[in-house]
Amino acid sequence: MTIQEPQNQENRTAAPQQQGFERRYDVRGLDAIDTQVLGTFAHVREDDRSVYPGEPIEIVIATDEFSPVCPWSGLPDFGKLEIRYVPRAECVELKSLKYYLTSYRFVGIYHEHATRRVLADLVKLLDPLSMTITCDYGVRGGINTVVTARYTADDAARRK
Repeated sequence: MTIQEPQNQENRTAAPQQQGFERRYDVRGLDAIDTQVLGTFAHVREDDRSVYPGEPIEIVIATDEFSPVCPWSGLPDFGKLEIRYVPRAECVELKSLKYYLTSYRFVGIYHEHATRRVLADLVKLLDPLSMTITCDYGVRGGINTVVTARYTADDAARRK
């Protein structure tokens, strides 16, 4: 099947030339992600002699202010980010985490890559027993994206 051009000039309609559709905003590269700002504190206080019963604790941190940008347009992508982990020895300090997540604000990165990068950076920082990062990105073009990345330490099963 072939598509034929209209025979007369009045049947032809050209796409409107609207200003701004070719516009792109500058985006930063991955080197703008500030891992140096991340800080930690001990999972158990040195001066706490208490023995706590039960399984290791699970920490859940959530924010709806995660906003890297589209690598093509530079427009912001807003996501609800959840970090869920079982610490080994260290916990992430929340103010430093906020600064770290804010450093993504002008980084051009796909949803999937951003989620995996957060996991990689936090696993490297904390060496947790397990960690799951989930980001529910806002609807764009009628499509919602939820990305989940998981990590389990090789020795996590042996510690139970």
